[in-house]
Amino acid sequence: MASLVSKNLFRTLNAPDSLPPTELATFAAGCFWGVEQEFRDTPGVVATSVGFMGGHTLNPTYKEVCYEQTGHAEVVQVAFDPKVVSYSELLNIFWHLHDPTTLNRQGPDVGDQYRSAIYYHSPEQKSAAITSRNTLQESGELKSKIVTEITPASEFYPADSYHQQYVEKGGYAACHIRR
Repeated sequence: MASLVSKNLFRTLNAPDSLPPTELATFAAGCFWGVEQEFRDTPGVVATSVGFMGGHTLNPTYKEVCYEQTGHAEVVQVAFDPKVVSYSELLNIFWHLHDPTTLNRQGPDVGDQYRSAIYYHSPEQKSAAITSRNTLQESGELKSKIVTEITPASEFYPADSYHQQYVEKGGYAACHIRR
C-alpha cells in the first residue's frame, strides 16, 4: 500500500486537514496543467499538486525545468481515497489522457520534461503499473511501443502557486489531452 499522505502534504496540496486516509500517486504525462485537471475531475481524488520529479537539480524552478538540463519531468501528485478510486483506475486514466508511445513529447511540447512516467510509491504500485503497461501494450490499442518510464518516486518539488490548478484559475483548455 502506498504511504499515507501527511497533514503537511495536505496543506501543500491545498486540501483540508479533515480528509480521509489517502494514498499518493505521481504521474508525468506532458504539460502538467491539463494532466492535473483530468485527475482533479476524478471522483475519489481529494487533492493534487503540480511540480517536478525525477531529475538531479535541487529545488528547480519552472524556467529551469523548461530551458535547462535538470532531468526533471513535469508531474502531478495525486492524493486519492482508495475506497473511492483505485490506483488501477488512476493508471487507466493516465494511459488514456496522453500518448505513452512518444518519447519526450506530448502534443506540441517537446523535451525530456514532457516525458511519460509513472513514479511509484510502493512495491504494489510498481507491480500495478507494470501490469497495466503490459496489458495495454498487448491489447493492440496502441500502434507503437509504450516508452513510459516506471521508476521509484523521488523528491517532489512543487511548482509555484500560479501553476497549481492553472486550468481552473485561467479557464484555459487543457493542452494535448486525449479523450
